[in-house]
Amino acid sequence: LVTPPPVKGRYHTEVQTELYLEELYDVIETDTVCCQTDDFLDRPPTPLFVPAKTGIDVATEVLSGDLFDFDLEVRPILEVLVGKLMEQALLEVSEEEELADIRKQQLEFEEIRDADLMEMQRLAERERRYREEKERRIAQHLEYQAKRKEVMEKIAARTFARVYIEPLVPNVYEDLYNQGYFYDVVQRDVAETFIPWLLDAVCEELDLEAKIRALLDSMICEAAIEVNEAYARLDACELEDGGGKGEEGSKENEPESKKEIENKGLEGSESKGEDNEPQNESVK
Repeated sequence: LVTPPPVKGRYHTEVQTELYLEELYDVIETDTVCCQTDDFLDRPPTPLFVPAKTGIDVATEVLSGDLFDFDLEVRPILEVLVGKLMEQALLEVSEEEELADIRKQQLEFEEIRDADLMEMQRLAERERRYREEKERRIAQHLEYQAKRKEVMEKIAARTFARVYIEPLVPNVYEDLYNQGYFYDVVQRDVAETFIPWLLDAVCEELDLEAKIRALLDSMICEAAIEVNEAYARLDACELEDGGGKGEEGSKENEPESKKEIENKGLEGSESKGEDNEPQNESVK
């Protein structure tokens, strides 16, 4: 592909169209050359700078006594110096005396101030003691009032309780006594132990007596039944023998037979009673 020729009146220019620009340069032919130099020598010291001399040298001769007379010229200076020195010394002495007076006055002032401070501290301490004593007395009074109020409340409560409980205590004791909480030990022991035992013993004795009576009744009934049976057998025998015998013979034999039957019944009852005595003893 070849770029088409430019339009008339225009010309082509090379332009980079890449994202990152790149420097364009022509490749120049290069060659490497080397050389050897001499060693460095030490620098000599720099000479002192002496400015160039300008003008003309002149000289003046001064003889003794030409300039001033020492005694004549120095005396007033010495007088002034000594006067000033004396004046300065007097000023210093007066200043020292004044400083001493100031220090003395300062000491006196400090003593007075210390005394005033001590007096102020004493008054402040007394005021503090008075204040603490006042607060303590107020606290004691408040505590006394509180205790007095508490005591009055206790007295009122105790009085009210006494008035309220006084009729209540007998009723409570009576109710507790009726319910069995308060009792006599002997009476309770007799009521709960002795009387039940006595009743049980009496019941046992009565039961034994009833059994004995029932046994005797049964024995008597059996004896009566045997007597009746004996009479019945006797009557039957007499009927079987016939009426050939006389009435006298029958009348004479009848009492004897009756006595024999009764004796037999009594002997049988006694024998049964003797047989039942061990049983009664065992029951007892």
